[in-house]
Amino acid sequence: MVKDYSSFGPAYRNFKVKDEVFVPEPVADFSGDDPFTRMAPIRGKCKDITFDDSWTYLDKSLKFKIVNALTYFATWVVAFPLNRLRFGLRIEGRQKIRRNRKRIAAGVITLCNHVHRWDMISVMQAMRFRKAWIPMYSEPFKGKDGFIMKAVGGIAIPESYSGLRKFNEAFDELHARGAWIHIFPESCSWKFYAPLRPFKIGAFNMACKYHLPVLPMIITFRPRTGWRKFFGHGEPLITLHVGDMIDPDPSAIRRDEAARLRDLAHKSMLDMAGIVSNPWPSGID
Repeated sequence: MVKDYSSFGPAYRNFKVKDEVFVPEPVADFSGDDPFTRMAPIRGKCKDITFDDSWTYLDKSLKFKIVNALTYFATWVVAFPLNRLRFGLRIEGRQKIRRNRKRIAAGVITLCNHVHRWDMISVMQAMRFRKAWIPMYSEPFKGKDGFIMKAVGGIAIPESYSGLRKFNEAFDELHARGAWIHIFPESCSWKFYAPLRPFKIGAFNMACKYHLPVLPMIITFRPRTGWRKFFGHGEPLITLHVGDMIDPDPSAIRRDEAARLRDLAHKSMLDMAGIVSNPWPSGID
């Protein structure tokens, strides 16, 4: 049996899911035509920062290394248990990561839909004790969250071509180290939005450039039940689904191969989420 949620508004047009899938009611106005509309405001007073070739995209200082290590330690010790307690995190398909330990030893690009403030923490729990480097929209780095974004491995996407060379050099070095790179291909967060939005092509260009496997994941929702009904402000519980690795074809034309990876990852995530009909295509060219 299939359920139709078109009545939730334009952003849910022709949105159909399997009967067992829980879809939260919209918590924001998702009625616009642009799937890359930024919903979350920048917190705090914005600093005067320009993300050009003078910005440090990959901080190698001792201070940063200490802050980064302490941040990850706190995440593993405090945030991981709290995520299971507060949001009831479940992880399905983690055995696919264990089976592919050798394949990801030289690096991997993980993907996830961007629908929850703790979605990155959820991905980290699936990957366990690995550190991620995350290309991020630069504007929030100017606000209150900038420090923690950088501390967890966020690297600002430059605003100008002058910063692009330094940005690329940072990821060239990370790839040489065999680092794990995480990307939210929807580019911005839509809180508790169940459909899957189009993907920007950058993640898949990077996978082709570095010949890295792509590991798609997707967050779905569950209603609060039992004792969890009494806290959490009615926010849904979350399940993270881990998909199958997708390898780029090094002999293919990069533009075509990036589009193929994007389409495969998008379909894989739709299938894991039990989405039968989605309002958005895999990408917008």
